[in-house]
Amino acid sequence: MAGEQHLLSTEIVNRGIESSGPDAGSMTFSVRVRRRLPDFVHSVKLKYVKLGYHYLINHGIYLATIPVLVLVFGAEMGSLRREEVWRKIWDSTAGYDLATVLAFLAVFVFTLSLYFMSRPRSIYLIDFACYKPSDDLKVSKEQFIELARKSGKFDEASLEFQRRILESSGIGDETYVPKSIGLTENTATMKEGRAEASTVIFGALDELFEKTHIRPKDVGVLVVNCSLFNPTPSLSAMVINHYKMRGNILSFNLGGMGCSAGIIALDLARDMLQANPNNYAVVVSTEMVGYNWYPGKDRSMLIPNCYFRMGCSAVVLSNRRRDYRRAKYRLEHIVRTHKGADDRSFRSVYQEEDSEKFKGLKVTKDLVEIGGDAIKTNITTLGPLVLPLSEQLLFFSTLVWKLLFGNGANSQPTKPYIPDYKLAFEHFCIHAASKQVLDELERNLKLSDKNLEASRAALHRFGNTSSSSIWYELAYLEAKGQVKRGDRVWQMAFGSGFKCNSVVWKAVRKIRGPTRNPWLDCIDRYPQGEF
Repeated sequence: MAGEQHLLSTEIVNRGIESSGPDAGSMTFSVRVRRRLPDFVHSVKLKYVKLGYHYLINHGIYLATIPVLVLVFGAEMGSLRREEVWRKIWDSTAGYDLATVLAFLAVFVFTLSLYFMSRPRSIYLIDFACYKPSDDLKVSKEQFIELARKSGKFDEASLEFQRRILESSGIGDETYVPKSIGLTENTATMKEGRAEASTVIFGALDELFEKTHIRPKDVGVLVVNCSLFNPTPSLSAMVINHYKMRGNILSFNLGGMGCSAGIIALDLARDMLQANPNNYAVVVSTEMVGYNWYPGKDRSMLIPNCYFRMGCSAVVLSNRRRDYRRAKYRLEHIVRTHKGADDRSFRSVYQEEDSEKFKGLKVTKDLVEIGGDAIKTNITTLGPLVLPLSEQLLFFSTLVWKLLFGNGANSQPTKPYIPDYKLAFEHFCIHAASKQVLDELERNLKLSDKNLEASRAALHRFGNTSSSSIWYELAYLEAKGQVKRGDRVWQMAFGSGFKCNSVVWKAVRKIRGPTRNPWLDCIDRYPQGEF
């Protein structure tokens, strides 16, 4: 335990005036001990840096040879006048017959065509939509507790625990939950799950098709991800049936992959678009709250009740070059990290039954530490792909010094250089898991309040909407009018497994104020001082 003290932080909490017992009428305090994310500066593993550079040099031969060829050609031609250049070209080609010249041109054109045909296609994000539930599903923190009490499924100790979690969660008083959580009967039924899924998924897709003017029958690839609700037929089949999509559509349904599944779905859609030219792909990310409502007393399973809220995102991607003009973003990079080989990571978020046979999602106490390790690995791999040259040189010099001088018996351990990611991105959309996680990420990555404004706003206004949260954050940035042409957006999500995934977008045009956006009625109230 002594070796883990640096991962712990303490906080004195005012519990208010005791209402009963021997200390009635007195102020009471408690000391809260929390785990912190590991210090990224002192714990970077250079093998993940090398993995990032491996991604970078896959096409490094072009980066190395093209400048050399340009320099040689420039040196040769720079000393000649225009007339001398043309005379030299004519003299060098006059010795060849017509058949040889035509054969050379044919080989040149064939090689050039083969190069352009084999290049990965650019993937464009045409537009996206985030579902905003109706106002009758909106609850404050106090109304949430009253709904839980009304259901009759919780004792006072469990209700008080959930109240304390909500007070420090960073969640506001305008989030959305299904009405079923206040019912006395079982809410984890297929009927309730399908009803909620239909509401949020069709709501997001209706808005998406309306904004993009794309017909459902034009969609060639469909990927739906929902971690904990996986009926038969699948949710992707439900979408195809509802919109009467074409029979040869490539459809996929991802389940059990946690809050980072939205980026996994994007990666799958990208691969499908690379293999199938001239196509649209739709990615739907959501989670069902009512179906996963935990009615027991295990505190580690009550935590998800407090954080997860209704939400859904729908994204349309295209590999058509003619869609460049109307697209919002171009996909730059996707980096995925999976820590499932480690037993602690694998069981850190685990669905199981409690002692009373109630099904729930169990969250372990070392989740923050495990999540921090996955995040550290992911951003270390991402670094060489996105950082400016100045940061990469400092980053790479650390790696070279470690390899050349860091293995001796008497050598001093070298402190790894942690680059400034604010130089790589203009906008950050980090999964709004909880206030504590966002606070620790801000400290470790040396980010500013402005960098995490979208994440804190999304958590406050909509709660933790699981895999769709990063899209509510991007919608916030668009509603604020902050995204300019050429801006780079970093979306990062993490979840059960344990996984951490990143996707990088580049804005291909200035994003003007959208007419359909879940933030339009409240954007002027953010950011709020309590962040």
